[in-house]
Amino acid sequence: MAPSPAHDSGHDASGLSRFLSCGDTALVVEFGDTINRALSERVLHLRDRIRAAALPGVVTLVPTFRSLMIHYDPLVTGRATLEAAISRLMHGADSLERIPRNFEIPVCYEDKMAPDLREVAARVGITSDEVVALHGACRYHVYMVGFVPGYPYLGDLPDVLALPRRADPRVHVPPGSVAIAASMTAVYPLQSPGGWHLIGNTPAPMFDVTWASPALLGPGDAVRFVAIDSRRHAELQAAARAGELGPRDFVVTA
Repeated sequence: MAPSPAHDSGHDASGLSRFLSCGDTALVVEFGDTINRALSERVLHLRDRIRAAALPGVVTLVPTFRSLMIHYDPLVTGRATLEAAISRLMHGADSLERIPRNFEIPVCYEDKMAPDLREVAARVGITSDEVVALHGACRYHVYMVGFVPGYPYLGDLPDVLALPRRADPRVHVPPGSVAIAASMTAVYPLQSPGGWHLIGNTPAPMFDVTWASPALLGPGDAVRFVAIDSRRHAELQAAARAGELGPRDFVVTA
């Protein structure tokens, strides 16, 4: 949902953010118009500050690439009250150190699970093995979760792998598909349509309504992809279907 510019209160004193109304139950703090980690960190710092402050009436906080949406109960608070409180919280927010959760996600890059891998390699002028090595060498940042429940947008992909989305999107993308497009990589938690390039598949459950927090990954998390073979994929997939895998199985300490 796009915020309404008609209710733009303008930039704050620093000139680096602005408040936007989104209906009568949500307020957006917008920090910029690009995708980069520094801007994402500002969004996440503010999210953490608002959480810690436990502002009355705040219901849900939704980080995006460049903004934070604050859903609130209009019977408890209003835009003017929230804007004033959030403005105070924003002072000094960028100086906070945020320690991310670190995850390792197993991925099988073999042909039957990576229908676009060979094409991607040919288009960028390297081998399939080099694509896999480059994809697995990065420590990715979760910018936001959206599109379908638990779908993480992770950056930043190595420049050599950056390709536009497919000209012919698929109607059915298998769950667990690991994909790339532009500067991002992602994992499809559920079967859904999709136009990204599929280069692997993970047996890790990305979304489970029985978990305390149903999405495996959240904004601000750090992720590495670890290559596995199809036999290990089958073992982990069986464990996942039996309910034997949860978030703790993919968290690492460093």
